[in-house]
Parts: sequence; C-alpha cells; structure tokens
Amino acid sequence: MQRRHALGLSLAIAAIVSVTAYAQKGVFLHDGAVRGISADVVDYPTQPSSPRQGQRVALPAAKRAPIAAKLAAPLYPVTEDEVYDVDSFGRNVRWLGLASAFINLQPSCPKPTSPDEYCEKIDPTPGIYTSFNFNDAARIKLPKYASNSILCYWFSPVLTLTYQNPTASRVTGRFRYNPTLTIENPVLSDPSLIDPTTGAPFGGQLLTSMTSAERFEESLEPGVILNERSRDSTVCMAGFISHKSLVQNYGLTPSQADDFFASPTTVRLNVSGSVQYVSNASLVFGLRIVGD
Repeated sequence: MQRRHALGLSLAIAAIVSVTAYAQKGVFLHDGAVRGISADVVDYPTQPSSPRQGQRVALPAAKRAPIAAKLAAPLYPVTEDEVYDVDSFGRNVRWLGLASAFINLQPSCPKPTSPDEYCEKIDPTPGIYTSFNFNDAARIKLPKYASNSILCYWFSPVLTLTYQNPTASRVTGRFRYNPTLTIENPVLSDPSLIDPTTGAPFGGQLLTSMTSAERFEESLEPGVILNERSRDSTVCMAGFISHKSLVQNYGLTPSQADDFFASPTTVRLNVSGSVQYVSNASLVFGLRIVGD
C-alpha cells in the first residue's frame, strides 16, 4: 500500500505542538518559487482594457466546438451583494479526491520507498540555508463534469522539525514553505488565450498560488536541539479556480469557462521553501479537492 493511503492515520495521531508561525501575506518569491495569481481571495483583479508595453496580444480565437455543458442556473434567487458566490450557493459539496506528498530534509537521502516520497539533502554548514523545490509532488486527475463552477482545496500539512544550534552564539532557526498548484485543462491549449501572469499563451496549464504559505522561527541558545511537530490546515475561501476567476482573473469568456468545467482537469501540487539551523525535517502535505 502506498504511503498516501496512510495519510488519514498520520493526521489523526499527529500531536499538536505550539510553534511560532507567521502566515505569508504575499506570494513566495524565494527558493525558485514562481509568482501566480491566487484565485482563493474574493477581490478579483480585472483584465486590463488595453495591452501593456511588451505584452503579447491575443490572436483571433480559433473556431470552437459546441459547448459541452453550461454553468448551471443558480438554485436560489440570491445576488452577489448578498452572498458573493452565487454560482455555488446552496449546492452540495462534491468530494473530488485526495493526494499527499512526503518530503524529507535530512543529511543524506536514501532511495525513496514510494513514488510520492521526496528528499532534499541539508547543507550541514552552520547558518547556511538549504532550499527545496518539488514540482508535481502530488496530483489529482479529475474527469470532465467533476464540478459545476468551483474547485476548492483543503490543504493539511503535518510538519516535524529538528532545530539545532551547533554554534557558541544564540541563533534563529527558520523554516518556510510555499505551496502552489499547476492546473492543466485542454481549454487552456487554445493559443489565443493569454496568461496574464506571463503575457504568453497558457500552453494547456496555469499556475495559481495558495493562501497556505507559512513561516516558522525559533530562537536557539548555543548547543540547543529542539524538536517540534505541528498540525495545521487551510480550507477553501473563493476556491483555487472558479468560473468567476477564469473570466475575471484569466480573461476567458463565459463560454470558455463553461468548457473548462466540462473538460478533464489535472491538479498538481508544487512545494518550495527553505530551512536554516534545521538538522532534519519530515513534511507531509495532504491535498483534498472539493467542488460543487
């Protein structure tokens, strides 16, 4: 049995340990992380009315096949001013799968025991940062029509860290991580669709940031070894992608957004970050997707 199926048990038995944690207010731009639009906040930026200098202009749209499915009509007569998310209001939650990634940061990296296990070798030099960046660390493949208008994540990290200060002075141990999602969908293969974050065609996929990045710091006296374990979760706000965000964030037409949800979608979890004065870390990242 792969370790991903043991995630539920590991979450249930994880001890909750108090840590000094600071949620990142912006997108991580360190350790090779790539900037992406976060659709999980409710204030969507609008598309520019005219191209900026150097921005690639969309080509005329190719002739499209008939739309396979349209956004379902609202179930109740509510307005955006009342509930904001009119499209999913009153609809049942659809459970759309679970995936997990197991990332180890340690002095040496033995051969992994499962396909969803990853390792980064920690630099033993005191004070040196060790960075890590794992793309496609876990994935969920959704069939067409999986959801009506929204895809949400439940993101649950279980973090076990050993901070160590081998020096004769007080230092600060640091750990930070930044998850992002790569979303693949055939609608995004249309060359006339331009990714506003790059100015180039989507090429079949887009990258979205998540409001789940965290930063931890611990003050360490000389010679101290400190073990900590934390269990945390973030859940859906506006969704990591939605019919509304496809139109307002990414410039799709309502018909193209309809096609998006009528097509199969693959969601890939990427995790980057860094550690300093950490001698060992075991990071379990659980990703569950729900829709409407």
